[in-house]
Amino acid sequence: MKNFLKILDALPHRYPFLMVDKVLEIVQGESIKTQKCVSINEPHFQGHFPDLPVMPGILLVEAMAQSGAILAYESNKFDLKTKCLYITSIQNAKFISPVYPGDVLNIEVVNQLHRRNIWKQKGKCVVINSQNTCAEAEFSAVLLPKHQEL
Repeated sequence: MKNFLKILDALPHRYPFLMVDKVLEIVQGESIKTQKCVSINEPHFQGHFPDLPVMPGILLVEAMAQSGAILAYESNKFDLKTKCLYITSIQNAKFISPVYPGDVLNIEVVNQLHRRNIWKQKGKCVVINSQNTCAEAEFSAVLLPKHQEL
């Protein structure tokens, strides 16, 4: 199966909110490496900021969380038609350097804890042409039936 089809199988996200373009490596239950190609055509650049487009930090966290969701799905296949992985917390988020259109991000996420339907993960984003870490965060998620309140 093509790489992008695996992403679409593992995530409910679609344009304009899909933040993962490629899976580079998965160690089931442990870690994932993904890639995001940042394009000026992404809608958030119209307002953030028109004269100096910078990718919003929260979307860097979202890219890490989506990568973590792919890891969770590939490690514990669950039915995406009836269940959804919801972010429950974000801790220690750091935005170290800006990300501009044309940058390519390598995203690395490691599992810190997985018990039943709860995952705690840690991630970082690195701009590959400069090798600068641009963002880091820890986050938790829970797998619940769709449309159930947290």
